[in-house]
Amino acid sequence: MIRVTKAKVLNLESAARGARNPLASWERSDSTGTGDAFRLGEADLGLLARLSKAGSDHRKFNRMILLCCDIEAPLYWWKEYDTYKVGTVANSTSTMHKIHAKPFSRADFSCDRMNETGLAALDRVIDTLEGLRLGFVETGDRELWYTMIQLLPSSYNQLRTCTLNYENLINIYRARKNHKLDEWREFCRFIEGLPYAKELITF
Repeated sequence: MIRVTKAKVLNLESAARGARNPLASWERSDSTGTGDAFRLGEADLGLLARLSKAGSDHRKFNRMILLCCDIEAPLYWWKEYDTYKVGTVANSTSTMHKIHAKPFSRADFSCDRMNETGLAALDRVIDTLEGLRLGFVETGDRELWYTMIQLLPSSYNQLRTCTLNYENLINIYRARKNHKLDEWREFCRFIEGLPYAKELITF
């Protein structure tokens, strides 16, 4: 399971302006609007698309286009996502501080692809985690807290607010669009729906 919400693309206007700096061709810019209303014109989009395809040395502007979003995904996905940490920022919900704050349930885990044997095992783990949680809430015993942390399955879902750039997204898309994990393929489909993705990311 993966859920991407509150997505917003920022700084496209400055990135497009900066892409024209090397040849001082600002007078050829045909984009319109500012802020959320900014739209790339045909000439600007053509330039950015050509630079994107020319390679990372030529598409420095793509590092200036930012994607901010909330991503909820299992820990096993986040372990692979961390490969792309260069130029990214993430602020996560805290397992350390909040793991005991609410009861455990299946809804806290990515188990949509588990068979009945796996679900039965997960239910036993959830029951154990919940017993440990209740014991920790009652006593504050750090051994119970540590046991929860160390027992927590990698299918546990975590929410992070992330900032990436379009260059990160190019790397992710190329490496993960045909990945065996459904979560990666779903994330790549999300990337395909971003503004100007066809010209600047998925080419």
